[in-house]
This record gives sequence, structure tokens and C-alpha cells, in this order.
Amino acid sequence: MDDSGIFLLNTRSRRIAAGTVIFLFVFAIGITLYVHPYQLHDTTITAKSKTTDAFSSVSIVGKAAIVYDLTTDKILFSKNAHAQLPLASITKLLTVYTAVKYLGIHARIPITHADVAVDGDSGFDPGEVFALEPLAGFTLAGSINDGAVAIARATASRVKKSIPELLSSVAQASGLTQIYALNGSGLDSSATVSGGYGSPYDVAILAGKLLNEAPGIASFTTKSTTTITSINGIVHTKQNTDPYVTDIAGIRLSKTGYTNLAGGNLVVVFDASFGHPVAIVVLGSTEKDRFTDVLKLIKATRSYLANVQ
Repeated sequence: MDDSGIFLLNTRSRRIAAGTVIFLFVFAIGITLYVHPYQLHDTTITAKSKTTDAFSSVSIVGKAAIVYDLTTDKILFSKNAHAQLPLASITKLLTVYTAVKYLGIHARIPITHADVAVDGDSGFDPGEVFALEPLAGFTLAGSINDGAVAIARATASRVKKSIPELLSSVAQASGLTQIYALNGSGLDSSATVSGGYGSPYDVAILAGKLLNEAPGIASFTTKSTTTITSINGIVHTKQNTDPYVTDIAGIRLSKTGYTNLAGGNLVVVFDASFGHPVAIVVLGSTEKDRFTDVLKLIKATRSYLANVQ
């Protein structure tokens, strides 16, 4: 074999070798591209399973509840979330929200004999006058009936509407189609009729609206004890009706409600992470179990968000 034959043979061998290398390279890429999507898919399924499991084992006593992400406008947990149930003192959130919209937080609210005649003992005296912000915060934190009645009366007088008409019109204008109220306190109107009705979904939206428009008022509800002073110089102190409020990290708002018709109600808004408020509402639980229900949902919410962030 001459040199040219050897050259051709070597050239042919090199071509075959090069072809083999290219084939193996392309094959390897093909295997990688084929496997990769399934690996991503498996990861997605795992993450989804983890987030779903966060709420799957949660059992609550309340007849209806919701976990509503106020940042993303998403429902994370729902149990009869659109059922319209008695609100009891959760109604006070609507009363305060309405006053903020019509009067502003610096408006002066006088206390009358008719106000202090309602059920409950706030310690207020007829003739005392308060700025709306501290009175509203005190009223929500201590669930003060005469404070709520005074706020509703003063607002209705300014707008020249009846209290039921005023509160229900504000709810409707705010897109809260399942909330209406017969009085400002939420006290049962009779043995069969509640002072206010609403769904967990609408209550969650309402809590978010009040927090956005009056964060100073909401902050009163995050303390175990609240003290305010009337313009007359009289000091008043009340315990928060939510005994667990200071145990909730990132708490932004808390409001309890309880009557014979409503059972135990509770709404809280807390920061699941910095600047990420989540509203939890439980309606129709018991006086004790409403707190346990909410604490369970808070724990599940933190677990859920830890797996999706």
C-alpha cells in the first residue's frame, strides 16, 4: 500500500471516528433534553403536594372560615366561605370603617345617656368626648358596645341616614354584598335576629380595607391592654377580648365576636412575612374554639407560604 492509500485509510478512519463522536454527543444531548422536563415536573408535583398538605389535616369547629391572602387576593383555605352568618361584634368593623370614611379619624364623638344604656360596661360617662381614632381602637379591642353605638349614631347623624341604612349602604358600595347590619354594635336584635350578618369572605375583605385606611385604629387591637383618655381628661383601660393576640407574630388586626345566635367569631390579619398580610376569619365556632381554630389556620398558612415562596 502506497502513502496515498495509507492517507486515504487514515482519513476514512478519522471521519468514522469523528462521526461516532458527533453521534454520541447528539445522543447525550437528546437524553438530557428528554429527562430534564420530567425532573422539573416531578419537582412541581412535590411542591404542590407539600402546599396542599398544609391545610389538608386542619380540622376546625367553626361553621365557616377563610384564609385570604390580601397581597395576592387569593383564597388559601375555604370552608363555607360565602355563607352568610351572624357576625356579633365583628359588625363593629363595619361601624368603624363607615365612620372613618365619613368623619375622618380626628372627628369628635360625644358619649350620650342613650349610648351607655346598651349592654356592656365600658366605664364611659355621658358627656365625655373622644377623638374617633382612639375611641374606635378602644371599641374594637375591648368590644365596647356603647362606643360602637356612639360612633354609629354620630356618623348617621352627619350623613342623615338611619344606622341600618348607613351601614348597609357602605357595605354595598364597598362590594361587600353579603354584609348588612341592623345596629352598630352587632348585639342580637332579638332571640332570633342578629345585629349583623356576613360571610367570611366579605369580613376578610372588610378587615383588609379598614387596615389600609386606618392602620392607627387597627394597631389598638394588637395589644393585650388598651388605654385611652377622653378630651375631658378621663382615663379608660380595657383588656383585649382576644387573649392570644400578643402570641401571634406579625399581628396587624384582631376582632372577636360572640352572641348566643352567632356563637364564637374571630378575625385576625397578620403579616405572614414582611409586608404580606393575610386575613383569617372563623364564624360560628364556640367561645373557646374560635381561638384554637384561628391558631390552627395561622400555623397552616405559615407552612403553606414557606413552601411556595
